[in-house]
Amino acid sequence: MGASQPPRQTPTIKENLTIVNKLFHFNSPQEQYRADAAVIWCFDHRFDSAFREFLRQAGVHRMDSIQAAGGAKNLASAERESDREFILEQLRISIRLHATQRVILMVHSDCGAYGGLARFEGDRSAEFEYLSGELQRAAEVVRRAFPSLRIETRIADFEGVWAPELPAELGSACA
Repeated sequence: MGASQPPRQTPTIKENLTIVNKLFHFNSPQEQYRADAAVIWCFDHRFDSAFREFLRQAGVHRMDSIQAAGGAKNLASAERESDREFILEQLRISIRLHATQRVILMVHSDCGAYGGLARFEGDRSAEFEYLSGELQRAAEVVRRAFPSLRIETRIADFEGVWAPELPAELGSACA
């Protein structure tokens, strides 16, 4: 009889990698969560801190962040239909995985995806009116795809976050 073999251990990820260097320690919660909202917004960092603070004050502590250049522009006036479908699919996944019932559509002033403030010759009122229309179109796209979602629209500028009014015909689920 031969020598007995030591018990076989289940390999861990660390054992299967050549080099493992822990760069940062953080204990993330492992339990599933219910999203307070899915937030569709631009990746422009100039507005990131203000918008996150606004969301916190609005009671959005657990969000599914869907970020792409132009934010809600990708629903309202996507350059390619695949851009619109990508955002809708991300929203579909948020609903399925995190029981999302609220979506916040966001755009911002001086957005490069729209051509910046220069597109409006520096006229912030004209820009705000245009962006309000874009949010209305984006809300209509979301409403058609997800009739039961509560939809909120927001415009960020260099002074704050604004809530343009949506027409009543978008339904009572809009806020």
